[in-house]
Amino acid sequence: MGSDAIGLERVSRTVGYNVKKGNFLQSGPNLPQRIAIFAEANLANQGTLDLNAKEITSAKQAGELYGYGSPIHMAMRILRPFSGEGVGGIPTVVYPQAQAPGAVAKVLELIVTGTPTGNGTHYVKIAGRDGIDGNIYAITITTSDTASTIHTKIENAINNVLSSPMTAQAIGGYEVDLTSKWRGKTANDLTVTVDTGDSALGLTYTVNNVITAAGVPSIAAALAQFGEVWNTWVLNGYGTESTIMDALEAFNGIPLDLNPTGRYTGIVWKPFVAVTGTTSDNPSAISDARADEVTIAFAPAPGSAGLHIEAAANMILLHAKIAQNTPHLDPAGQTYPDMPTPTSIGSMASYENRDSFVKKGCSTVSLVNGKYQVEDFVTTYHLAGETPPQFRYVRNLVIDMNVRYSYLIRERTHVIDHVIANDNDIVSAQNVIKPKMWKSEVADLADDLTLRALTVDSSFMKDSIQVDIGTSNPDRFETEFSYKRSGFSRQSATTATAGFNFGTLTT
Repeated sequence: MGSDAIGLERVSRTVGYNVKKGNFLQSGPNLPQRIAIFAEANLANQGTLDLNAKEITSAKQAGELYGYGSPIHMAMRILRPFSGEGVGGIPTVVYPQAQAPGAVAKVLELIVTGTPTGNGTHYVKIAGRDGIDGNIYAITITTSDTASTIHTKIENAINNVLSSPMTAQAIGGYEVDLTSKWRGKTANDLTVTVDTGDSALGLTYTVNNVITAAGVPSIAAALAQFGEVWNTWVLNGYGTESTIMDALEAFNGIPLDLNPTGRYTGIVWKPFVAVTGTTSDNPSAISDARADEVTIAFAPAPGSAGLHIEAAANMILLHAKIAQNTPHLDPAGQTYPDMPTPTSIGSMASYENRDSFVKKGCSTVSLVNGKYQVEDFVTTYHLAGETPPQFRYVRNLVIDMNVRYSYLIRERTHVIDHVIANDNDIVSAQNVIKPKMWKSEVADLADDLTLRALTVDSSFMKDSIQVDIGTSNPDRFETEFSYKRSGFSRQSATTATAGFNFGTLTT
């Protein structure tokens, strides 16, 4: 084909050399994962809040920009914990939302009564945690304490933990008011209890709700920033708030056969999975009403006193790493690394209930050794009469995304901005594509996808490939193919036949 290191118009004696980009991988790369975090900043950070998307590389950075103890910070301390790798090299990009007009913070009242009968230590628990990242809400009790001094100790114990999601103020020695650091309906997830350990030491702690949080911001401005960026995961910091889920579904769209919408349209095709945390005993009623949608996937933590955004962060941490490195696998059997757990998970403890929940588009977990273990990670999609539902498991969407990405790499290399020639033409020029040449490339893709265990039966895909030059547009290349996603062993059924050993009669 010749080299263009020296232009053909040159005559004088010289040498020329250039380097072109090449791709000699034996296997196609996995789709790079990218996590978009949708959540609120603290009240103290609202005045200087930059609403532009920003990649954050640590929980500390999130705390400095959006407030320690904010929903954004609480998610980031799970995705990027100071004590471990977290999601590693996967970008975590914050799309912050300003608080809603008229938003209200949550306020709780903690009252101590009684006289200490001994010395000891009690612990305040906020959102199921007695501390954050090694900083503990500890109250040292002595027999000389009065209710007033204990209230002051509680105030100090909470305010001395920088990452606490609440602030405390002792009021007149008679109570402690605890206020969420951000204003918005999501603050209603915050709970406060006191762990007295082996002895209450003669004290009684009472928690009353004083002000219920309110306000749900708009995420429209954040969604508008997606553009050509492929965010594969959205961490929905607003739980099962219907207006937020509606907005995510409308923007992401549906992969319909004849009329795809949103991010699934042909000229965009950069869809995402919006992981939505819930601590409800039975969230299946919510998922069941979204049977024709593929966007929302619940991250359940039934009975947890933790925040729903923390449940979502745990699930994304598990599956985003799998999707990045081994997209043919699934998070089933893996445990949430950092989520407050109850002693019982209620309805979801029953297999019968879990089976029912999955059929209604709800993910499930079990409780194993004091941790939530993922059983099924599914979207809300479960159209009646479609067996099995095409987009039930999040893994199926991850496979489809990887097929698209692998195809796109080859398409950009071999098709886009190439001259189209007929199969029988003899051509010596560069950057030329023929239908049979592209069919061969797509056939190689079929083998690659099967090699990576994303699909099976590469021969089926090869036999389905059709490549044509447009009949009404000479600048149009048209390709069709089918593929079979690989299955994942979620059930193992065995029948064993048992009998008795009888002796043999002898004469």
